[in-house]
Amino acid sequence: MNDAATSASTSDGAAPPRTPGRFITFEGGEGAGKSSRVAELAERLRRRGYEVVVTREPGGSVGAEAVRHVLLGGAAEAFGPLAEALLFAAARADHVDQTIRPALARGAWVICDRFYDSTRVYQGATGDVSADRVALLEEIAVDDVRPDLTVLLDVPVEEGLRRAAARRGDAVADRFEIEDATVHERRRRAFLALARAEPRRFVVVDAATDPATVADAVWYGVCTRLGLAEKD
Repeated sequence: MNDAATSASTSDGAAPPRTPGRFITFEGGEGAGKSSRVAELAERLRRRGYEVVVTREPGGSVGAEAVRHVLLGGAAEAFGPLAEALLFAAARADHVDQTIRPALARGAWVICDRFYDSTRVYQGATGDVSADRVALLEEIAVDDVRPDLTVLLDVPVEEGLRRAAARRGDAVADRFEIEDATVHERRRRAFLALARAEPRRFVVVDAATDPATVADAVWYGVCTRLGLAEKD
């Protein structure tokens, strides 16, 4: 994903189909492969003639990208999980207003690498911010902008951390990657619990298999849930 974190395009000048905008989010632990699967899904949709906006959290707008550096760099950690949740909410509100809502309004498909489920898990389930507070911040930040579909890429913690380390190379691990494996396992279980609680919104994909198989499973889930023909 590039530094601007957002992109939009259509396929070779083809007019996008006249359909309402759709909002798809990807969730999962470290090393689940969200960025790659997001890019693959976006390309498949563009080949169908849809305008696709690819974005991420934290980030996705000028204001939110500034907050991203504070959050992932660890500068907010000393203030505690509630302060982090507040910063995520502020970034999310700007992201929704500046990027997501306008794209949906013009009929684009928006694909986001993380959204409010990550706050529910990272600051809520494993950060001890109460569910009531998380829900309140969520309501303020997103209002009626809710995902049509959430793809949860599930991968065992050990494998996810191995992938994250390989991807990172010599770069410094971010604020969340460096935490203990037991914390990552709690997050994995929390994501799966969210999927069980909202089965109509979530598609859970086994992300431990080879990338092509995962990409096809994602595509099948999107087509099945959102009414697209699986094959051209």
